[in-house]
Amino acid sequence: MALDLQSYGVGRTSTVLAALQRGTRRAAGFGKQGELMRPYRDIATLAGAQVVCFLLLSHLEPDFFLLHFYQTIIYMALLILLFYMEDRWAYMIGILAPAAWLVMAFATGLLGGAIRQVAHIENGAAISNLVSVVAGVTAALSALMIVACARHWKREYLGLGKSLSTFAVSFGVVAVYYAILVVWFWHLIPVAASAK
Repeated sequence: MALDLQSYGVGRTSTVLAALQRGTRRAAGFGKQGELMRPYRDIATLAGAQVVCFLLLSHLEPDFFLLHFYQTIIYMALLILLFYMEDRWAYMIGILAPAAWLVMAFATGLLGGAIRQVAHIENGAAISNLVSVVAGVTAALSALMIVACARHWKREYLGLGKSLSTFAVSFGVVAVYYAILVVWFWHLIPVAASAK
């Protein structure tokens, strides 16, 4: 089996070689016809769905348009990291950013509203707050992204000695990103309340 490994990129070459040494074409990321597949399509799909959810929230809450638009930036960055095959950083940010969002959503009561909306729907009532429903979907997508990124990290990078440095840098990036978001949100609340 002759492969032109240079055409798949330098970052991908070591992954392909390691998988081929294990003796499985599927583990190397090859599909049924032999074409190279990206092993992180699930994470890219989840990140894209998160972007759609935040853009939908920006439409449903026009007073907080910029805030929700800003929330999409970290997931767009994650997609860019995946595109440039910087999956080590994408996996770690894909674990930390949704976890931070879940903590913030819980602290602001957004998750509580989503749980109440799900309870109303289960009791046969109509949807009274579409924002809470979208927030619930976003929370579910965040949990799925954490699980998917952790699974990929464990499979590809655990035990290589890069965990602590990757975690520290990614944690710093996510902390600064969400600190800006919290400060901005804190200053945005009086403006939105006075506009109504």
